[in-house]
Amino acid sequence: MSTSDNCNDSASKSNDDGVCDVNNMLQNMNTADNEVVSICANCGKEGNDVKNICNKCKQVKYCNAACKKKHRHKHKKDCEEHIRLAAEHNAKLHDEKLFKQPPPEFGDCPICFLRLPTFDMGRGYMSCCGKTICKGCARAPVYDNQGNLVDINKQNECPFCRVVAPKSEEEARKRIKTRVDMKDARAMYNGGCYYYHGTNGFIQSYTKALELFNRAAELGQATAHSCIGNFYYFGRGVEVDKKKAVYYYELAAMGGCEGARYNLGVTERDAGNFDRAIKHWMIAVRSGNSESLEGIKQLYSNAYATKEDYTTALKAYQEYLAEIKSDQRDKAAAFSDQYRYY
Repeated sequence: MSTSDNCNDSASKSNDDGVCDVNNMLQNMNTADNEVVSICANCGKEGNDVKNICNKCKQVKYCNAACKKKHRHKHKKDCEEHIRLAAEHNAKLHDEKLFKQPPPEFGDCPICFLRLPTFDMGRGYMSCCGKTICKGCARAPVYDNQGNLVDINKQNECPFCRVVAPKSEEEARKRIKTRVDMKDARAMYNGGCYYYHGTNGFIQSYTKALELFNRAAELGQATAHSCIGNFYYFGRGVEVDKKKAVYYYELAAMGGCEGARYNLGVTERDAGNFDRAIKHWMIAVRSGNSESLEGIKQLYSNAYATKEDYTTALKAYQEYLAEIKSDQRDKAAAFSDQYRYY
C-alpha cells in the first residue's frame, strides 16, 4: 500500500500521522509565486537558498556543502538507483527513435514521380539544377518542338532543366562549387566524395572531404553522417573510434540512410545481439537494402532468425521493388549495367 493510501485510511492514523503530515506538507508547500520550496535532504531546511544539487543524479538538494557531504553515505544507494533508472529511460527513448522506420532519404524522381531507387547507380545528381533524377528518366526518349526524336546519345542535356552537361572537369568542378556556395547539401556530399577518392578533378584530401561531409550533415544529408562514421570506423585521417562511428551511423540511419542501418546491423550481429541486428536489417530491407536481406537470410540459415523473420523480409523487399519498378527504368537497365537500379 502506498503512502497516499495510508493518508486516506483512518484506521492507520496512529502510526502514520507524522508521515502523512510531512507528505501533505511537501505536496502543498508553495511560495506566494507558486514556486516549490526546496528542502535540504540532510537537515530539512527549507528555502530558496537550498541550491546544492547532487552532481550525479540531480534529484536531491542541500543547503550547503557540509550537508551534502554528511548525507552522501545515506544517499548513495538512492543515487545509484536514480542513475540506473534514468539510463534505462534514456535508452528506451533512444531505441524508440532509432528503430522507427524513417522516410526515404531521396524521395521521388521529380520527372516520373516514382520513388527513387536506393541503389546508387539507379539515380544521378544534376549539378546544374540540384535535382536527383532516376536513370530511367535520364535515358528516356527526348523529342524536339517538332515532335522529332532526339538522339539520346547526342542531346547530352539535363533531363530536368535541359542545361547542357559540363564539357570538362573544370566546368564540372565549378558547378559543384557553385551549388556548395548555395548551401546545397547534396553538392557538399558529392564534393566530399570527390575529395575522398581524388576523382573528377579534385585533389585527394581526407581533411577537405570530412569538412564537406560535416557541412552536408548539418544541413540534413543523412548519407554524409554515414561517411563521417566511416572516417572514425576505419581511421581515415582521424584516430579509429568505433563508438563515434556507431554514433554517426545511428544519426545516418535515423535520417534514412539504409547503408548505415546495414552497418549497425553488422555491429549488433558481431556482438551477438541478433534481435537488434534483425530490427536494423528489417528497416533497411524496407528501404531497399539487399545486403540486409542477405544478412537476415544468413541468420535464418544459422537458426538465429525465424522463418517468419525471413519471410517478412522477403515480402518487404518485394514491396520496395514494386514501388520503384517501371518500364522506362527497365529499358535503361537493359541498355547498360550503368543504369541498373536494384
